[in-house]
Amino acid sequence: MTVIDANRMHEIETRYPEYLHRSFRQRFGGLMLFIGALLYSIYAVWFFDLPKMIAEAHWERVGIYLSQWVSYDVQPEFRISGDKITIKYPRFSPLGDDPHPDWVVNNPDGSLTVSVSGTNRTVTISKTQTIIAAHGITVPVDFTGGALKVEGEIPSWMTVYDDNVLADLGFAGDVSISADRVKVRKRFLGWANFVFDTHSPFFDKPASEVISLIVSGPRIDPDQSNLSLAFDNIWNNSAWQHGDVWTKLFQTIVMAFLGTLLGAVAAFPLAFLAARNITPSRALNQVLKRFFDFLRSVDMLIWALFLTRAFGPGPLAGSGAIFLTETGTLGKLYSEGLENIDNKPREGVRSTGASTVLEHRYGVVPQIIPVIVSQTLYQWESNVRGATIIGAVGAGGIGLKLWEAMRTNANWENVAYMVILILIVIFLFDGASNALRHRLMGTKTP
Repeated sequence: MTVIDANRMHEIETRYPEYLHRSFRQRFGGLMLFIGALLYSIYAVWFFDLPKMIAEAHWERVGIYLSQWVSYDVQPEFRISGDKITIKYPRFSPLGDDPHPDWVVNNPDGSLTVSVSGTNRTVTISKTQTIIAAHGITVPVDFTGGALKVEGEIPSWMTVYDDNVLADLGFAGDVSISADRVKVRKRFLGWANFVFDTHSPFFDKPASEVISLIVSGPRIDPDQSNLSLAFDNIWNNSAWQHGDVWTKLFQTIVMAFLGTLLGAVAAFPLAFLAARNITPSRALNQVLKRFFDFLRSVDMLIWALFLTRAFGPGPLAGSGAIFLTETGTLGKLYSEGLENIDNKPREGVRSTGASTVLEHRYGVVPQIIPVIVSQTLYQWESNVRGATIIGAVGAGGIGLKLWEAMRTNANWENVAYMVILILIVIFLFDGASNALRHRLMGTKTP
């Protein structure tokens, strides 16, 4: 057993004071940080009134919107007039101008049966009543004499008003019954008429028949081939507007590329003037750095609002907004990179009697190239997303198209289509920028 005397103990304390004489911050810093985070979380819950917000939120809308992203509905209306039941479909119905769906069956007694979801959920409409079969039970709704009457016990999925009866059949659809008409909403998975709209001669034809017509069938339009006609019908699809969507998507990509490129071109020489170790004028350094701060402190969305007022809506305003923001952002990043370079290569080039331009070309630029490439490519990738947002305020591109679809609150499948396209473009640009960055910097792609 080793005994440490007082002198040895004093020597150890002197050599390792950070372990034996820890400050209050070192001993309780972690605990204080945890307590501070906990108190801030409690304050945030109180400030935003999270319990009330969660309790009053319309969580049911989440399921509704998600279902509308991956499905579409058909809404036939059955009008009862005397001894006659007529069917009316909404204008621009996904089934075309003269639909005869197989899920609407004419019965021998004159009634109609609508299969909302196979044989599990059906609606039978006669001149005097509507019978709803769903969730294992059958509920007749009598509307003789102009008044609605539900026979038997009212199930939980049905709501009865004085002049209307609503039946919720889940994802499959719903039924609305009044005294002289029955409206059925039947939901289908998928996107209706995504390839050909109802006005196309290829509409509602099997894929094999369409391919046969394109490859070897007789010309549908004497003025063009079936292949050209099919492409024209797809590109000008009135329901999905593929041509307009893809054109706007290309505009978004061009806006991001052009704005980032111009921002990088403008920021590169200004960064040399803003770097303290490159330009000795402190006043010039500070003016340019505050200029960069101003450009990037004004959000890209605000710049887009200003420029759309100045130049009108369109891609020019979007490119200008990205250019101004990127000049500030890249200027700051480039100047900070320049201030952190090693001065020895510069001194070596200077000692040969080279000019200032050559000194920067061979002593500075090779050191800053990795920062320039990495940050510029990252900003380019990020601006593809940013260009989508600023498009919603009139700066053009697919953002404006996306906002228009969302405002209707009825075209969520179109919203899903454009969101998927944006995600694909971002994934591709992410992979391309990573590959290009590693190639230019001479490193292996992970």
